[in-house]
Amino acid sequence: MGRLLAIDGLNIVRRVYEASPEPDSPEKAEIALRHAFSSLRNLINDHQPSHVLPAFDFGGRTWRHDLFGGYREGRAPMPEPLRAALPAFYDKLRGIGMHVVCVPEVEADDVIGTVVLRWLADSRGDATVASTDKDLHGLIAHGAHVWDHFKGEWHDHAWVERKWGVPPEQLPDLLALMGDVTDAIPGVSKVGVKTAARLLRTYGTLDAIMAGAGILKDSLGETLRKEREMLYLSRQLVALKTDVKVGVTWNMLAWEQF
Repeated sequence: MGRLLAIDGLNIVRRVYEASPEPDSPEKAEIALRHAFSSLRNLINDHQPSHVLPAFDFGGRTWRHDLFGGYREGRAPMPEPLRAALPAFYDKLRGIGMHVVCVPEVEADDVIGTVVLRWLADSRGDATVASTDKDLHGLIAHGAHVWDHFKGEWHDHAWVERKWGVPPEQLPDLLALMGDVTDAIPGVSKVGVKTAARLLRTYGTLDAIMAGAGILKDSLGETLRKEREMLYLSRQLVALKTDVKVGVTWNMLAWEQF
């Protein structure tokens, strides 16, 4: 059986870059990418995959921007020195046999979700996602494993429940209810992780919550009813797009040093 390692590339690159307090500069970008390259090599050495998917955001507008004009509004753009250095970094990854994947108008999360679910559906073996992105933790419900490279720990069903109070299959609904400040996803006003988790434990799904909201006489019920449209829009925004035309074959992702 094979072992797929799906790497959320910019999740590693950006965290390494931002860990340095130095001002933006080509030198800072060079150092960060050198460390990021080592991190990716270490991931492969530690997990010994048969296939590697290094997925990176293409940049620019995505289908989520088309769905909601305020998506990621106010988010700081990638520092220009880092952006300018990425093409050479991708070439370096290709030089050691990685097939870098960037797809226009979608995010790396969507690419990872598409490839991981196809891999699992084909019963090709284990699938590990190297990322700290909360959206990707929903893949645990489908049989994937999530690895936090920075803390050196596995995230499983139990970890998700301890962290967010719901199992992985309910995570997208939880994120829709509570929103995401980082991506400017609205969610429902004044609903945080504890309230969202309580609602899901009580009702099970967003549809059931909204069906029950009609009989809730408190302010929460009123807010849910008033913001129903935004809640369902938020659910679309947090969902992974899993039908991306990735343009790669399993042979292209095969890791020859396995």
